[in-house]
Amino acid sequence: MKYLIGIIGLIVVLGIAWIASNDRRKVKFRPIIVMIVLQFILGFILLNTSAGNWLISGIADGFGKLLSYAAEGVNFVFGGLVNTGQMSFFLSVLLPIVFISALIGILQHWRILPFIIKYIGLALSKVNGMGKLESYNAVASAILGQSEVFISVKKELGLLPKHRLYTLCASAMSTVSMSIVGSYMVLLKPEYVVTALVLNLFGGFIIASMINPYEVTEQEDILEVKEEAKQSFFEVLGEYIMDGFKVAITVAAMLIGFVAIIAMINAIFSGIFGLSFQELLGYVFAPFAFLVGVPWDEAVKAGSIMATKMVSNEFVAMTDLKNGNFNFSGRTTAIVSVFLVSFANFSSIGIIAGAVKSLNDKQGIVVARFGLKLLFGATLVSFLTATIVGLIY
Repeated sequence: MKYLIGIIGLIVVLGIAWIASNDRRKVKFRPIIVMIVLQFILGFILLNTSAGNWLISGIADGFGKLLSYAAEGVNFVFGGLVNTGQMSFFLSVLLPIVFISALIGILQHWRILPFIIKYIGLALSKVNGMGKLESYNAVASAILGQSEVFISVKKELGLLPKHRLYTLCASAMSTVSMSIVGSYMVLLKPEYVVTALVLNLFGGFIIASMINPYEVTEQEDILEVKEEAKQSFFEVLGEYIMDGFKVAITVAAMLIGFVAIIAMINAIFSGIFGLSFQELLGYVFAPFAFLVGVPWDEAVKAGSIMATKMVSNEFVAMTDLKNGNFNFSGRTTAIVSVFLVSFANFSSIGIIAGAVKSLNDKQGIVVARFGLKLLFGATLVSFLTATIVGLIY
């Protein structure tokens, strides 16, 4: 029965993307089918094989080591603020972003990351039927982040037509940056985080190529990555450390605001309707949760967490999932977890539009205008990933 529901869910997600397409006649189904098959293969390997378990265990152990090193710096500055046996979200989850960001800066300075990003992107362009720039941007977004990635393609931003700009922005919203992956692994099982990262990369191409199909000519298919001004090692290190700290502070501020606002709205709804706002959202999202594989008796609670992620951000939803007494089955936990690993929320619209606007004012206005469509597409990517995991779990 679960396979039948999962297949129906897959058809519904892809059908919604096709219905919302700018030009259904231009949708290229062959690369879409190839990428869906790759999603199933890679998802199965990561979740259901000893090789996948070994790989994820190695990645988790690596991030565990990095987080332990980060804890040395955090404890040196903030040691004694948290009682023994207790945890501070800001100190334990957010501040390690500073250290991971510093490592990314080092790998950038040594030209390791640009090399990896460029050639993985070129390989992906042979599979996804899109341009080299779109493929590069998707990989770069998954490593550098949804705002920083546009700096590397600054030269081409002003020349891009609306349809190509949409694909670049959709990729940035569908993925997550490596600087916060370690923080996700504190809240979710590493296998779900890694699986979501891989599946979202292909899912972003699938949904974008259905909603926003177009052809890229050989003349247009040029990848010219902007070289950063030459900086010394310690200049780069200091810059990325401060960037990481800004991310941690920004996320902390957003969490304070969103958690407080949701608590207030929940209280208002409970007082008036006898039902909290999150519970109401759970009923709205329950049919979608059911279609991606969540049993109906768990669909309302799962839908509530999914909706919380969209209206606030993924950290709020992940914290709810980790701390809530939902007693979800393993399959439901896997489906909800992979759904949460992306930047598909309302606040990301402003972040991406602001990042593009800071580099090209005209294009920033264009991005702001299709902001809701960006969120729509990125949310479909999350549902697609959740559906795939529901079928193979």
